[in-house]
Amino acid sequence: MTADPIYLDYMATTPVDPQVADQMSGYLTQQGVFGNPASQHCYGRRANVAIKQAADHLATLIRAQPREIIWTSGATEANNLALFGAARFYQRQGRHIISVITEHKAVLDPLRQLEQEGFRVTYLTPKTNGLIEVQDLISQLTRETILVSIMQVNNEIGVIQDIHTMGELLRERGILFHVDAAQSLGKVMIDLQRLPVDLMAFSAHKLYGPKGIGALYVRRQPRVRLQPLLYGGGQQHGLRSGTLATHQIVGMGEACRLTNQYFDQEYQRIRRLRDRLWQTLQAIPGVQCNGDLKQRVPHNLNVSVAGVEGESLVLALRDLALSTASACTTASIEPSYVLRAIGVSSELAHSSIRISLGRFTSEQDIDRTIAVLQQQIGWLRSLTPFEYEG
Repeated sequence: MTADPIYLDYMATTPVDPQVADQMSGYLTQQGVFGNPASQHCYGRRANVAIKQAADHLATLIRAQPREIIWTSGATEANNLALFGAARFYQRQGRHIISVITEHKAVLDPLRQLEQEGFRVTYLTPKTNGLIEVQDLISQLTRETILVSIMQVNNEIGVIQDIHTMGELLRERGILFHVDAAQSLGKVMIDLQRLPVDLMAFSAHKLYGPKGIGALYVRRQPRVRLQPLLYGGGQQHGLRSGTLATHQIVGMGEACRLTNQYFDQEYQRIRRLRDRLWQTLQAIPGVQCNGDLKQRVPHNLNVSVAGVEGESLVLALRDLALSTASACTTASIEPSYVLRAIGVSSELAHSSIRISLGRFTSEQDIDRTIAVLQQQIGWLRSLTPFEYEG
């Protein structure tokens, strides 16, 4: 029987933690807490208590108030609610938005739709290390600017933007700041008592929680107003109508609780594994890391391998489950738009892989990964019609 490949794609999705699954199982059947949380009888009240507890767990992790959390179906919906909701509500104050060309499609596609509605969007270009110069952002602000959207941790190259400095500058000017934090939660400490961010999107399945659930943080002081995307029963202050999925919300809450409990030790362990892996990879001629080496999460290594054809590299690494691009864009055969935006050549972008580590990555996994990469890169280069020079 063939062994499964080593899982190195934690930035695409994480397995549900067994403790999370155990918690969720108690909110599905007749023997559990299955009631509609909007119902007034005891079944509904029990479900509502569970949802409030989950909000407390998320709020504790991000240092926010539970009432500032709006549950969604995931970060994509949270980003859509933030962007459409804020732009449409505040459009009388201006119709200019600023974002970054390396954002996730869950931000870029809504922005394109807003452009169709008459909004003007300016897209910043990061430096070759993937980071945005704060001065570049300031230079694009106008009297018409009502919203800025910049992700905290890039889903492909793992770099961390300085959203604190950006947020302070925007707060001084009365401009709303939205942050896609789908890849941040659990990888960096988020303190929304200090961070001047108005809207922040989260996803459970990047955090060892279930797929199909996420949240949007909506600041209450100073108050942020949004135009809803969904109308119906008026749940969640009227911002997101629909019956709440108790078991999914409980799962995300438990995932947040566990993350908060084990954050420091997990962060340090993953950093040691990443450093060990990178120490080996950087010794291979022609291997380069994409994105800033210091201002990045330790869970991510995005590397380009010169002298190797991209499709052959993917086939040769079938013993490793990793990404050649963002998982949400793998239907495209075009090179990563994120890598191209930071100046990586089309050839190198095609020969790039994203390795992401997580809670269940072991030292043995890293040992096997190193052996596979060294062997397969060397083998592929031996097949090229020219001698590779590092």
